[in-house]
Amino acid sequence: MQAGARNDLARLVAQELDALGVAAEAIDVWSTPRRLALVARGLPLETQAVSEELKGPRTSAPEQALDGFLRKTGLTRERLEDRDGVYFGVVERPGQAMRDLLGPIVERIVAGFPWPKSMRWGAASESTASLRWVRPLHGIVALLGEDIVPVQIDDIASGATTVGHRFHHPGPITIGGAHDYAQKLRACHVIVDQEERERIVRDGAAKAAADAKLQLVPDEGLVVENAGLTEWPVPLLGRFDPDYLDVPREVIVLTMRTNQKYFACTDDLGVLAPAFVCVANIDAKDGGEAIVEGNRRVLAARLADARFFWEQDLKVSLEEQAVKLSGIVFHEKLGTIADKVERVAKLARWLVEEGVVKDADAGQVERAARLAKADLVTGMVGEFPELQGVVGGYIAERQGEPKAVAEAIRDHYKPAGQGDNVPTSPATIALALADRLDSISAFFGVELKPTGSKDPFALRRAAISSIELIVRNSLRLPLITAVRGTLANRAGQSGEAADAHRLDRTAPDILDFFADRLKVQQRDAGVRHDLIDAVFALGGEDDLVRLLARVKALQSFVEGEDGADLLTAYKRAANILKKEKWESTAASGGQELEPEEAALIQALDAADPQASKAVEAEDFTGAMRALAQLRRPIDAFFDKVTVNDPDAAKRERRLNLLARFRDAVNRVADFSKIEG
Repeated sequence: MQAGARNDLARLVAQELDALGVAAEAIDVWSTPRRLALVARGLPLETQAVSEELKGPRTSAPEQALDGFLRKTGLTRERLEDRDGVYFGVVERPGQAMRDLLGPIVERIVAGFPWPKSMRWGAASESTASLRWVRPLHGIVALLGEDIVPVQIDDIASGATTVGHRFHHPGPITIGGAHDYAQKLRACHVIVDQEERERIVRDGAAKAAADAKLQLVPDEGLVVENAGLTEWPVPLLGRFDPDYLDVPREVIVLTMRTNQKYFACTDDLGVLAPAFVCVANIDAKDGGEAIVEGNRRVLAARLADARFFWEQDLKVSLEEQAVKLSGIVFHEKLGTIADKVERVAKLARWLVEEGVVKDADAGQVERAARLAKADLVTGMVGEFPELQGVVGGYIAERQGEPKAVAEAIRDHYKPAGQGDNVPTSPATIALALADRLDSISAFFGVELKPTGSKDPFALRRAAISSIELIVRNSLRLPLITAVRGTLANRAGQSGEAADAHRLDRTAPDILDFFADRLKVQQRDAGVRHDLIDAVFALGGEDDLVRLLARVKALQSFVEGEDGADLLTAYKRAANILKKEKWESTAASGGQELEPEEAALIQALDAADPQASKAVEAEDFTGAMRALAQLRRPIDAFFDKVTVNDPDAAKRERRLNLLARFRDAVNRVADFSKIEG
């Protein structure tokens, strides 16, 4: 909220100044837990005089329209000029003192500030019209140069006085102006620049760990949060009882991070150490010993709670926990989580048995699928929902499940977002992919697909993750077959007939959805969206690995000289055929060919089968090389041959030849979808 407030304050002030025709040389914004500050440098002391010509109503307009224009502008009828039946007037606005303008600006901004959460307070809060602010507003410092700008908001009048650090300097401080604001507060133990506080937290926490021969677990979000909670940050290292390290590492780190805002530490081998770094908001006389001890006691209580949940969860087998999933609704139209587990187990096993995911044991994959959601009913996940999957993996390992099963349970939610690791273990791949494909197919099957910016079931993220699993692991998955099977699975589970018409309608919708996500996913890799469309438009291509290989070969080709020229020739041929509404007809023989016609036929006879054979062998670069043979013959054809010849037989033959050229190119990709 502090970062958002800084951005909003700078934006709103810039807008107000722009409306006055004034621009600051620079605008700095700062925030601490207790203050939000803006310094606009280089403001003029008064605005410039402005002469503005305004267009009024027509001279034939009703008298009321003219009266309204005069009231709005402050002009008189004598000062209007008639130009071709329209009134014009010039409004002179004298320069105004900036000091008089800034007060109303501050009042408007404060009154309408877009806090995502705000409150009312005191006796005035009985009225809904009272001021709302993120926390009770105690003071306003408004200065232009060294002069106070009059501002009155509720019962608070602006001045030049603020307060320093809550403990180190709670008394009043008089600010001389923008030039000494930051320095005076620093002298009173307040660092107003949030970026400087972030550096202190980041570097100080790392040093505190290093001084203890440990390493800090990097966490930039925690750096920003601690900087936003302190005005005088002081990182301190503390230690906790090593006995708590028998609790899963992720639980300890999350407990420290979420509940206490502490950084975790590791030893040189990356093993979690029984130590933490907290960030105090005071420079304690005892070096922070009492603060560290207080934080250690609070953390010990948190870790004791975590250990209790962990020990209780270990007493119940995952199989017993999984039984409870039949009582938890996944979605009112899609049954329980147990129903989803059943579908995922079937799909995951199918992926292995069909050879899509190789080197996995089908039985282990199915078992992992049946246990993967069991940790949702554990006490640990109830306390730390972020650890679903991770907790299940640890429990599975402790309860003697095979390593592949435990790993698949632990990692089946990965990749969870951009930059997250993509699983490479075969059992995990099968389970993670099946889980996502089921969710996408199930929600599409009941017409709950994403619309516009709304995606309540995170299906776009699921599709991106599925694509990453498929592409990174080179899975040769017939996507339509998998989707149809998943749709039929759900229909059978719910007692519906697997309506072929519905499958035929929904499965292509899902493939289109994947195509859109593929374009998003590949954009950062520099792959052109129009080329993905060009390959998808061929129809029948639902193997994403093969599709991307074709797209990348196509991109390399069309961005070269041969490809660019061939694309130009293709579009010319396609436009002629479209204009003529031409469909190929039976060839008519016995006519003498122009040399360019004969050369193009010869090139097509050679290139077409070569390209088709290369496509079948998934040698898409070879297919492009074959098409490149057509470039010079088609260019020569267009240079020398008149397609729409007065001779009907010649015209027919040449249109057929263009159709053959178009179709040969389209066997590799639908070039009509390519931009350029």
